[in-house]
Amino acid sequence: MKKLVKGILDFRQRIRRDYHETFARLALGQSPDALFIACSDSRVAPNVFASTDPGDLFVIRNVGNLVPVCGGDHGHSTADESEAAAIEFAIHNLKVSDIIVCGHSECGAMQALLTGREKVETPNLRSWLRHGENALRALGQYVGLDPHLATHNRLSQLNVLQQVENLKSYPIVQDQIAKKKLRIHAWWFELAGASVNCFDPNLGRFVELDEEEARAILESDKFPRSMHP
Repeated sequence: MKKLVKGILDFRQRIRRDYHETFARLALGQSPDALFIACSDSRVAPNVFASTDPGDLFVIRNVGNLVPVCGGDHGHSTADESEAAAIEFAIHNLKVSDIIVCGHSECGAMQALLTGREKVETPNLRSWLRHGENALRALGQYVGLDPHLATHNRLSQLNVLQQVENLKSYPIVQDQIAKKKLRIHAWWFELAGASVNCFDPNLGRFVELDEEEARAILESDKFPRSMHP
């Protein structure tokens, strides 16, 4: 808390004046480029590794970067409506054209799934992690994962792909993809090397998002094939 408060004071005294025009403009409304779905892990900082400014990203963060699948009841989520509401707002109100699901290495949620969800002591977390069990069941069957990665990191990558498919279960997402107004991307942040990896559907695996991959993403007008494991 001490570091947080000192940071606010530092922003107030030294940095705020540089952002005055930015926040004055944002006070009138927001028009983010993308919806970014990431883990709550404090080590995952999209504003740092993506060099984003206030107003650039509409963000959903939760334990394990999970997206509860849509049920058959007129697009309602099968879990708490928070994630689904944010997805709907980003697409319907903010008109985002891209959604990124971003997992990361050394994810505690993935390690908990591997150890056994039933061993998680707190009830809400134990229940929440059920949204990652489809990825856990598919582990060992998907051939596109790097065999050199630790098991929990392979699961983390597979979980990103599964959450992309969960995201596609929502009618509003399906509709915008069909109209070619929405693209979905699977990213994975490797903590030790501070590298962002993206899923290349042509290769069927995650690759580092370097200059070549960035150019391919920015120049592509095609929507990737299904990334279901």
